[in-house]
Amino acid sequence: MTDFAHLFSSDGPLVQAIPGYRPRPQQVEMAQKIGEAIRGNRVLVAEAGTGTGKTFAYLVPALMSGGKVIVSTGTKTLQDQLFNRDLPTVRAALKVPVSIALLKGRANYVCHYHLERNERDGRFQTPQDAADLRAISRFARVTQSGDKAECTDVREDSAAWIAATSTRDNCLGQDCPQVKECFVMQARRTAMEADVVVVNHHLFFADVMLRDEGMGELLPACNAVIFDEAHQLPETASLFFGETVSTSQVLELARDTRSETVSGARDCIALIDETRALEKAARDLRLVFGTESTRMSAAQAAEKEDFTAQVDALAAALDKMEVVLDTQAERSEGLANCLRRAQEMSERLRRWLSPEEKDLIRWVEIFAQSLALNATPLHVSDVFKRQLEAQPRAWVFTSATLAVGKADFGHYNRELGLAWMDPPPMTAVWGSPFDYATQALLYAPQGMPDPNSPDYIEAVARTALPLIRAARGRAFVLCTSLRAMRRVHELIADGLQQANDPLPLLLQGEGSRTELLDRFRKLGNAVLVASQSFWEGVDVPGDALSLVVIDKLPFAPPDDPVLAARVEHMQRQGLSPFIHHQLPRAVISMKQGAGRLIRTERDSGVLCICDPRMIEKSYGKVVWRSLPPMRRTRVEGEAVAFLENLPPPRSAD
Repeated sequence: MTDFAHLFSSDGPLVQAIPGYRPRPQQVEMAQKIGEAIRGNRVLVAEAGTGTGKTFAYLVPALMSGGKVIVSTGTKTLQDQLFNRDLPTVRAALKVPVSIALLKGRANYVCHYHLERNERDGRFQTPQDAADLRAISRFARVTQSGDKAECTDVREDSAAWIAATSTRDNCLGQDCPQVKECFVMQARRTAMEADVVVVNHHLFFADVMLRDEGMGELLPACNAVIFDEAHQLPETASLFFGETVSTSQVLELARDTRSETVSGARDCIALIDETRALEKAARDLRLVFGTESTRMSAAQAAEKEDFTAQVDALAAALDKMEVVLDTQAERSEGLANCLRRAQEMSERLRRWLSPEEKDLIRWVEIFAQSLALNATPLHVSDVFKRQLEAQPRAWVFTSATLAVGKADFGHYNRELGLAWMDPPPMTAVWGSPFDYATQALLYAPQGMPDPNSPDYIEAVARTALPLIRAARGRAFVLCTSLRAMRRVHELIADGLQQANDPLPLLLQGEGSRTELLDRFRKLGNAVLVASQSFWEGVDVPGDALSLVVIDKLPFAPPDDPVLAARVEHMQRQGLSPFIHHQLPRAVISMKQGAGRLIRTERDSGVLCICDPRMIEKSYGKVVWRSLPPMRRTRVEGEAVAFLENLPPPRSAD
């Protein structure tokens, strides 16, 4: 049995091989518990506070297990960090002959077929797109992996990547004329042979659903699955165990079909005509909702004039194109693939129009340029539980935010079907080693209006301004809606201007998340006003961030169609939707937002939660008792003094 205490000790291999590494008792205990779960093919649900060192705590037992382990993370950024930095570091320290592999979704790898076809067609929106595609082509000739993350000459969000990669829909699979050179196939082969494979949650569920041809073999081959950032799993599972037909998917199918027709069946004018008709049907469906961007149930959408007629028209246009496509499919692999996609899309659309599964939530999401018809499972617990029971293996779920209160995992275990397993899952909580009572202050301002009152956003901005000025910037202002975010930004900008205080003010959407974070760190005294995408997965250690202001407790909007259906279902079961679903979700989200503040043992700062319900409502105790043990105050002067006494920010670059 592995002696984890020695591996993590002050004279162990990690200390000797990794500069700056320091043993932490929580890390040792966590590694031991994970080792126990792997040996016994058990399920472990573990919360590890910020600073515990959970990455090393699961990598060490994974590398020492002697079996095949899948490590699944929340984002591609974390994937890259694990594969390029953490795994090689720990493997070298332990001196174990373990092979590792990184596996991403196919849209992350250059596709030779689509790259060549689109280079040849030469249809680009801008000269920059054309230049980017040429740069990707040069990269494709020299890269070993084909991973777009390694192509630093082209921005990750460049439109050229769409022309240079494939999707699950338009990949030709084994029929591709360049399958032998395929970077995706190469990455999969490497993953199948490796001892430790790093994936992300989206790819894991794609494997579970067998949505990616040939990927379904990855999961059965492994002895253990470790989920980092496991709090994201219920949402990701809902996405993958459901189905979507979107107007953007339809437009992409029409464009690909037209392009393949020009290449392989140029004489079939009828097919070109049907692609145009399909595009018109997709655009007409989106136009039913004018300029609004919203979410609604299928029943609510059906009340909208012309909605049902336009969905039927889309289904009819898809069927007509499919009929003509069927007559041409034998002329090329590309056309055959377009036929398969059209048939699958027609089937999904038929199921949406006439659902056979009663436990599906049918809803519509309208974006600025597109519309999606979604079918989401009412609950994923049954489907996920089947995966866990399929064959003996260990399952480890870990995050800094899984429990409600101090150690209640009931909500999480029910959502994923873990609560009904036999034997029941092991659970554990390791608090952060940081000295929150000294390092941080939780400020709940007095006199705040009700969060639903019309002047609430103004009150948030008024509360934030003196704190921002006392901290000399260095602040995140996190809002629960885009509307609130934009208004708070406007008010803070006005307040700083009136005070003649030239602090840099950033707004989510002014650049990519990565660009905004880079600017925030480099400036050293900036204020970033942001919404949900900055509540988690954002790491700004050091003195660039000393204040986090949160406008409201992050309850999902009650008119959200998925939430509304789940609330109704729980009420029918005699459960309290608020206690069993809405409050636990809000607590976990709040813990994520609060976790942005203290990232190292040297960080200090103030967490300001403006929402008066945290103090005035009985459930508010559940919220603040779930947060790290910070010193608390309701006095603005104390929060201002705390910030003013922090070391000054370094000067902006």
